Amino acid sequence: MIVVAQRVAEAAVEVQGRELARIGRGLCLLACAVAGDTPAEVDWLAGKLADLRVFEDADGRTNLSLADVGGALLVVPQFTLAADWRRGRRPSFTAAAPPDQARALVERLAAALAARGLPVQRGAFGAAMRLALVNDGPFTLLLDSRAGRADGPGPST
Repeated sequence: MIVVAQRVAEAAVEVQGRELARIGRGLCLLACAVAGDTPAEVDWLAGKLADLRVFEDADGRTNLSLADVGGALLVVPQFTLAADWRRGRRPSFTAAAPPDQARALVERLAAALAARGLPVQRGAFGAAMRLALVNDGPFTLLLDSRAGRADGPGPST
């Protein structure tokens, strides 16, 4: 699974002109399930995201986690993160997991984060969404659970 994690002061997502979700301080996660992703990788990634120290302490150092700052998460499905843009002018999305599998894995990520006691809001899988956010920093990370898989770099402890 590929996740772009953006530290935000606030973020909101709307579908067809209706606000679907909104958070204040926290992380906006653009999440893409990739073909071959496993539930174990998603669970590992949820633990990593929950514990990442990406918020500043009183000394301005990034020493605090979401739980430490009372932050929330907005999980937005984003299959385009799997784009292969190297050939031609139109990206290919064949590396993305099939829709049913992707939906289940992105929902598993959101549920695993919520199970850790973090407030989680969700975008809408398969919908055309408008995402508004105020990036805090800016502070953006790219996480890829494949970093420890046999066919690529993968989760390690």
